[in-house]
Amino acid sequence: MPSLDYENEKIVFRDFYDASRDKMASAKAAMETLLRSLLATDPAIAGAKVEGRVKDREECLSKFRRKYQTELESSKIPYSIRNHITDLLGLRIVCFYEDEVERVRDLVTGEFEVLEITDKTAQMQETDNAFGYKGLHMDLRLTEGRRGMKEYAAYGDFPFELQIRTVVQDSWSVLDHKIKYKKSIPIELKRRINTLAALFELADREFREIREGTTEALNRTEEYVTIEAESASPEPEPARTPTGKKSGGYTPLDAFSLLRIAKHFFKDEEFEAYKIDGFTQEVTKLDPGISRGKFNFYMKETIGDVRRYKTDFEARTDGGMMNSFTVMRHCLYAADADKFGSMLTDRARATFDEWRAAEATGSG
Repeated sequence: MPSLDYENEKIVFRDFYDASRDKMASAKAAMETLLRSLLATDPAIAGAKVEGRVKDREECLSKFRRKYQTELESSKIPYSIRNHITDLLGLRIVCFYEDEVERVRDLVTGEFEVLEITDKTAQMQETDNAFGYKGLHMDLRLTEGRRGMKEYAAYGDFPFELQIRTVVQDSWSVLDHKIKYKKSIPIELKRRINTLAALFELADREFREIREGTTEALNRTEEYVTIEAESASPEPEPARTPTGKKSGGYTPLDAFSLLRIAKHFFKDEEFEAYKIDGFTQEVTKLDPGISRGKFNFYMKETIGDVRRYKTDFEARTDGGMMNSFTVMRHCLYAADADKFGSMLTDRARATFDEWRAAEATGSG
């Protein structure tokens, strides 16, 4: 029963905590699993990280003394410590971009009973001379429907706090806790801390802008039919103009145009961005002046032979599988062995050359 006797309430809380320790750990694990399952339903946020913890018993008591005890006792309001520790179970979702925080919030709001929301980001943005931790804190509990399910019935009495933040916000939170003095300090030191916090805020914003800029650049990349028109002639590429566009309609090969070309030749392939990026870098390192038209020309001229080689190679007992990047490597080698020879291993070159020689003499 609630009272104004802190020492008694402290004993009651400790007894509750110790008796519930295992159940709280199980509840934390169950909430983590549930949150991961919910995030997996939305591809845009499926990669967000979920982690949790059970708040330390003595840390709970310290928080109660610091935030609630004085006011409650001054107001003569009986209390139970447990009722004021809303983050006894704490979970965190760390996503990549600022706008994903809202997306996660909307998903969670529809699946849990929301007790309270504290928007640290909105609070910070309302000031013009302060920087610091940003994030969204939500006090939640299972909905009545889930509390009635057998797998969650034991955890219905445990509300929990969910923090939703970005990778950058999470990093700043860790560092911020390491800065022991932040308020009553010399102005010069406070300005340096604010500058550091502002840099993190800028990094969060730029990270999102880079994502959006990448999407825009990919969308601006002409369709394959335009690249195909630039592939009509295998002539050497004209010199680059000051704008980066080559004269005569030629455009330098970049990751976005290589992706367009790759998707044309491998229509069912889902290419990973970092692999396309790395492969493009490898190609342009060997031929810095290569255009997207020339790359496409090489592919068109050699893909038929390489696909037939792939079929024969994979049917051999000593062969293996050739993925799309391996096929493109063979195409480039077949188009210009001197320039792109290093894209294949010695054994791969020898095997391919032997097959080509047999094909040329009709003995393959």
